[in-house]
Amino acid sequence: MNTERNNMTEIERLKIEIESADCIVIGAGAGLSTAAGFTYSGERFERLFSDFEAKYGFHDMYTGGFFPFETPEEMWAYWSRLIWCNRYTDIDNGTYKTLFELVKDRDYFVITTNVDHQFQKAGFDKARLFYTQGDYGLFQCSEPCHDQTYDNEAIVKDMIELQKDMKIPAGLIPKCPKCGKPMTMNLRSDDKFVEDEGWHRASERYDDFLQTHRGQHILFLELGVGYNTPAIIKFPFWKMTSQNPKAVYACLNYGEAYVPDEIAKQSILINGDIHEVLSDIKQII
Repeated sequence: MNTERNNMTEIERLKIEIESADCIVIGAGAGLSTAAGFTYSGERFERLFSDFEAKYGFHDMYTGGFFPFETPEEMWAYWSRLIWCNRYTDIDNGTYKTLFELVKDRDYFVITTNVDHQFQKAGFDKARLFYTQGDYGLFQCSEPCHDQTYDNEAIVKDMIELQKDMKIPAGLIPKCPKCGKPMTMNLRSDDKFVEDEGWHRASERYDDFLQTHRGQHILFLELGVGYNTPAIIKFPFWKMTSQNPKAVYACLNYGEAYVPDEIAKQSILINGDIHEVLSDIKQII
């Protein structure tokens, strides 16, 4: 693995690639949202979930998402807060908006494992986005009895406003409109994840984009992708770069910027805070 690079030189190289590539394929992971301010632990967690932390002893939102709560009313009190603060609350420190400014006039496509809707909020074209792992803003049947998802903003808002003592009213527990079984989040965690019509259309558009630009000068721009699901973004980016001598792979990741030796000469590695790096790129004349 190749990891040793001079950040400023790499930032200048990336600026050139963004401006000169035939197209840009952005692959985004959790590190991008963390850089934008969507932290799942520390002060933000303690401020929003101190009651759950005191009662159950977990110290981050991610762990709470898998916790076996005592009742559905309590589970949805927790989940409604998690959804609201990460999907419907505007806290982006400018990271996503800066990224959009850098690529808005370029031919781009985004594939992301993030489920917080921040790309669309920043102005990215919905038709150029593929959310592979779901969306905090969608419910699905827990069975599931059918392949359809449902917008949840209105009911989540009610859950937030009406919850008391870490519980929502029983009447707000979401039920499938077709079979009556409990609804759940449209998040990929097992084989019950619903890939609805919108998911499949986005997948097809992503595949078409890659095929249309095959063999061209493509910039594969990877932002904050770790090793939880490397087969979705990281490994395919490496493979497509190795198969295309005109392609460039760029990895921005705090503490995890590396690349296989086989594509080191085609790669840009920047080990740093994504928010700061994108700001630096924007400021380069």
